Amino acid sequence: MPLPAGKGAIGKFLAPPPTYKHTPILVDRSDSLRLFIERCFPGRRPTIEPASSDASFRRYFRLGFDDGTASQIVMDAPPAKEDCRPFIHVAGLLETAGLNVPRILARDLEQGFLLLPDLGSQTYLAALQAEPGRADALYADAIGALVEMQSRTDASSLAPYDRALLLRELELLPEWYITRHRGFGMTGRQIADLKQAFEALLAGNLAQPAAFVHRDYHSRNLMVVTPETGNGRNPGILDFQDAVRGPITYDLVSLLKDAYIEWEEERVLEWAIRYWKAAANAGLPVDRDFGAFYRDFEWMGLQRHLKVLGIFARLYHRDGKRQYLADLPLVMRHTRKTCERYIAFTPLLRLFDAIENISRPGGYTF
Repeated sequence: MPLPAGKGAIGKFLAPPPTYKHTPILVDRSDSLRLFIERCFPGRRPTIEPASSDASFRRYFRLGFDDGTASQIVMDAPPAKEDCRPFIHVAGLLETAGLNVPRILARDLEQGFLLLPDLGSQTYLAALQAEPGRADALYADAIGALVEMQSRTDASSLAPYDRALLLRELELLPEWYITRHRGFGMTGRQIADLKQAFEALLAGNLAQPAAFVHRDYHSRNLMVVTPETGNGRNPGILDFQDAVRGPITYDLVSLLKDAYIEWEEERVLEWAIRYWKAAANAGLPVDRDFGAFYRDFEWMGLQRHLKVLGIFARLYHRDGKRQYLADLPLVMRHTRKTCERYIAFTPLLRLFDAIENISRPGGYTF
């Protein structure tokens, strides 16, 4: 089915870029947070320190105790912006499957607070940046956990990663990256080329076998745990509340073609082969031909990277989160490498050349 014209479709980007006014979204919830903690720990006064924040409206606080009690985490998810119920539901699915995820220790859904065990403060990203030599061991753990997550988790209750959702994600690219962030007005020909690329991606990715999809299985959401944090098994897995049922290569490409850390292609290929063999041995429906599987992997990666370009631009322009701009060059490198490899995406590569004012007088060779 072709992409629709009119409202909600790429055709609207012939118009001048819209203007947006950033509205601060932070609300003082300190009193509500303090009352929740008092209910969880009556008569005790743990220390409260910011633990982290993410691309959503959620924030996390670490509670410390001076009596030897293990530290714990409070998730602060403002109900007007976030719904804790998907997190609770998926946490239960993954815990049942034997994955290392935070259990729900206490909850206040009306106020938007969850009490969780502390899986530590070292992400995979921090560990890999500090000690690149640990990469093979950490990725072996992450790949093993991914195979278990896909083979043991009952994904039947999750929404499908269907055409409508994939298309909504792709349309973040022209709306937020091309039009808003780069200020680039596409011609009718370029819009048609973008539609054609989207159609190719949608057809290819929707043809993949379906499995549990975490949707953000990458180095910032995987924790290096110790016997004192979680159950001591790497990785600790976070930020799974947007899980769906969809293309089987999605989480693998999130892990191996990460938006935050880059590996040489030979290493990515080696890790992809490791996953492919383990997935086949676990009975997962991966293509028997590795070449076909790797093509699916790369096309799924292109869809994800186009989405991420739009998301990172939106986080800056709409939400005032400037830090994500530093990650755009790596995402664009991933994007270009795939476009350069497959003739179907030559027009998309030409569009990015036009946006970045890159001239290729000798033409393209493939």
